[in-house]
Amino acid sequence: MIENLNTSVFEDLHLLRPQFLWLLIPIVVIVVLFVFSRKEEVKWKKQIPSHLQPFMIEKGNQTKLIVWKCLLYVSFVLAVLGLSGPTWSKIEIPGKTLETPMVIVLDLSQSMMATDIQPSRLERAKFKITDLLKEKPGARVALVGYSGTAHVILPLTNDYSLIDSHINQLTPNVMPFYGSDLHAGIEKAIELTSVTEAPATVVVFSDDFSEDNFEYLTKMSQTVNSTFEIFPVNTITGSSIPYGRYHREMRDDKGEIIISKLNENVLQKLNSLQNVRVNYLTLDNSDVELVAKSIRDHLKFTDRAEEKEDDWQDQGIYFIIPFAVILLFYFRKGMVLFLFLIVLNSCSKDQKFKDLWLTKDYQGQLELDKGNYEQAGEVFQDALRKGIGFYKAGNYDEAIRAFSKDTTAQGMYNLGLSYYKNGDYAAAALAFGRTVEIDPNMEAAKSNLKVAQHLSAGTSETPEDATADKGNKERAQNEENKSPEDLSGGGQEATEKDMQKKRLEETTNTDIRKGKELDELPDDFELGKPGESPKIMMQKVDDDPSLFLKRKFKHQVKKEGLKPNGKMNKW
Repeated sequence: MIENLNTSVFEDLHLLRPQFLWLLIPIVVIVVLFVFSRKEEVKWKKQIPSHLQPFMIEKGNQTKLIVWKCLLYVSFVLAVLGLSGPTWSKIEIPGKTLETPMVIVLDLSQSMMATDIQPSRLERAKFKITDLLKEKPGARVALVGYSGTAHVILPLTNDYSLIDSHINQLTPNVMPFYGSDLHAGIEKAIELTSVTEAPATVVVFSDDFSEDNFEYLTKMSQTVNSTFEIFPVNTITGSSIPYGRYHREMRDDKGEIIISKLNENVLQKLNSLQNVRVNYLTLDNSDVELVAKSIRDHLKFTDRAEEKEDDWQDQGIYFIIPFAVILLFYFRKGMVLFLFLIVLNSCSKDQKFKDLWLTKDYQGQLELDKGNYEQAGEVFQDALRKGIGFYKAGNYDEAIRAFSKDTTAQGMYNLGLSYYKNGDYAAAALAFGRTVEIDPNMEAAKSNLKVAQHLSAGTSETPEDATADKGNKERAQNEENKSPEDLSGGGQEATEKDMQKKRLEETTNTDIRKGKELDELPDDFELGKPGESPKIMMQKVDDDPSLFLKRKFKHQVKKEGLKPNGKMNKW
């Protein structure tokens, strides 16, 4: 009989908080004192004469008193066991369905301008990216560009047209540093995919793969939950690297022409790695079609419960319930109920004492009132309030995660502001556009949408209602455009030399604030509450859209303190 017993429960039985067992020591001391006090009580009762005992000793059932005291001590033991967190079973969490993301990593180093692949390596890579998106992989896509440093061109989005509109503007000239740091590009891609637990797909378009890259990808394929699709944009014969206006050939320190060619040995080693696949370029779409199909087939990922880390269910409540029942018979002036609430609350690892009396949102509001914005964002449970806390703390990444869970017009509006503060103007335009769809009467969202669209698209037109306040009937008296440096009128075509010069300001007689063209965008982007005029006049935006990306990357370098890796190739 004993051999047939199921011992699995006893094998899994353990304590989550064994340190509370030290409380058994004072209980044992109390029980010992009780036993000795009973002996002393019997001794002094014998000293009283028998004829006086009925008047000096209160009558009662001593056995009943002893039983109740023993029950009280037993209840204390049960409370200690409940506090120690006994457990013998795991928490079963239902699996979540997640969507796998895809990040395109594009090499924007100078060697990508080589013409051994027509019209150039970079242009062919752009064509392949366009073909990949036309195959509709279905996943959210982000775009990362790298040379000496890596930068997010577009965050994860389902709008593939945004990717198409941005890749046409990409050249090595938009990057702040020369070089080819593949490691930085992949790390930036992994950072983008860290927002989800689903396995990601990283698609790399590059012409340079070295032994160092092989060792790095070997490590990454073993440590991150991602699949790497490699597209080598190069040839075995290779080509010289053109640079400058006259496409001169780049030379090394010895004066010899540098030839960038395909390293077939490294690619074969990469193709042998798990979760890494090398896709050679084809004249048709069969190469990208295969990648898109693979992504579609594994688009949905179910996070199963058995794949999660060990998480044991606290069974201390089964010891606390009998403790509470026994203690209720000793109820005096609310003290026992108070102790019961404290012990019951302590059975949860995630709760604190103040959680008994204050909700998480109220605690977050208290932190917000004190100016502890970061702590408030961590405490709030409401998505809108959580996002506000992180936004005021300057933690825009967390603010974006919080606001993205709020589908109201106000939540989308705040999401757009957070994207703007984070430098993702295209994503900000999408959020403001969604806000207008939900609430067409939100004027601030409409104004912000137009400004964000201009910043992200680099268009030269100026929004009509961003030029002046609608309620202001006084027209601006502008100076005549007499200088070729002033590109705001006269139908003149802007040259590259003109673009590099400082714009001349126009003088107005209105109270409209002037929006100068700046290398770095102002922090006070908020255009006011709904119903108020932003009173901002936008001057002419650069005709060259790539200047926006160039300034954006320079801003990121300054903000994040980015520096190129000295070990990488200089081209």
